[in-house]
Amino acid sequence: MILKLVSFCLGYCALWLLVLVYATWRLATRRGAARPVPLAIPRPRVSILLAARNEEANLPRCLASLRALNYPAAQLEILVGDDGSTDRTRAVAEAALAGFAGSFQVIPITENLGQARGKANVLAHLAQRATAEYLLITDADITLPPTWVAAMLAHAAPGIGTVTGLTVVQGPGLLARLQSLDWLLSLGLIQVGSEAGQPMTAMGNNMLITRAAYRATGGYEALPFSVTEDFALFEAVNAQGFGFRQLFEPAVRAVSQPIGSWSALVRQRLRWLRGVAALPWHVQAGLVFFSGYWLVVLGLAGAGRPSLALVAWVMKVLGHYGQARVTARRAGLAAPPWWLLPLFEGYSLALTTHLTYARLFGRRGVEWKGRHYS
Repeated sequence: MILKLVSFCLGYCALWLLVLVYATWRLATRRGAARPVPLAIPRPRVSILLAARNEEANLPRCLASLRALNYPAAQLEILVGDDGSTDRTRAVAEAALAGFAGSFQVIPITENLGQARGKANVLAHLAQRATAEYLLITDADITLPPTWVAAMLAHAAPGIGTVTGLTVVQGPGLLARLQSLDWLLSLGLIQVGSEAGQPMTAMGNNMLITRAAYRATGGYEALPFSVTEDFALFEAVNAQGFGFRQLFEPAVRAVSQPIGSWSALVRQRLRWLRGVAALPWHVQAGLVFFSGYWLVVLGLAGAGRPSLALVAWVMKVLGHYGQARVTARRAGLAAPPWWLLPLFEGYSLALTTHLTYARLFGRRGVEWKGRHYS
């Protein structure tokens, strides 16, 4: 029995590493990566939608990056939805956009549209106000590169409904660095699946949707409520027969502020798990496969093979380090330091354990922006 367990564990480790090496190779060689199309002249008009709730601290940075976009200001429309903020969100937004050469509005959101709630409701209102045929969605804690609009539009080819950009996490402190590595590794694997033609997900803080695709879904007000509203919209657009593109390049690389505490990080990931539950079964199976490595390492240790368990753990660290270097290079970022990888393994194990406990014994529903959703 022990021999069979050890053989199974070693076989799993070997397969896990083989799949990781293959995924890393695909990232490095850009297999299946979409090619841009020429932009129309004059440049098309775009509407940028931004939902904000108690974001006075983050908005100046985000709106400054929008003002610095390398795109004709006359072709930009910025719509900020103030979702019942109790701080100076509206005043800060208006001050940050004062004198902007393009069009902008700060819109108070006071009622629900259809089934939409929370952020989805804000975006539903903003989409109704938008005047452009291309809607770009971002968040208040995001900083966009000057090339963002043009690079996203370059992939909005005929038949494409959504374009998702790359979002990375950057900030001071060890927890921020661990989150940064977590996002980089996770999005790298998602990119491999997307470039293989498998719809995976969308990032609601860095997303383009055409008005035609949005209208085809009926808009957020017609979709069942979801705390992962970006993924719900992405699925609805795909169901209408539109194509998608997932980008992994510096020109569309947005920077997100890190989560500031462990408890807030767990709440964020619990919310994301709602989206994971809606993924196709084979995608979920892949996620389970990749997250089971620690169980196998513990299995080897429990079977009286601590040296093999140590070797398996070292191989995991080395595999992730190789993936991180390739993924960072493709994203136009500096490679993470080698010493961060062993710490990341502990962070990953602790986060998985905490999420499992919270799902089994914690309060039902999720918390977001001071609101509870069941």
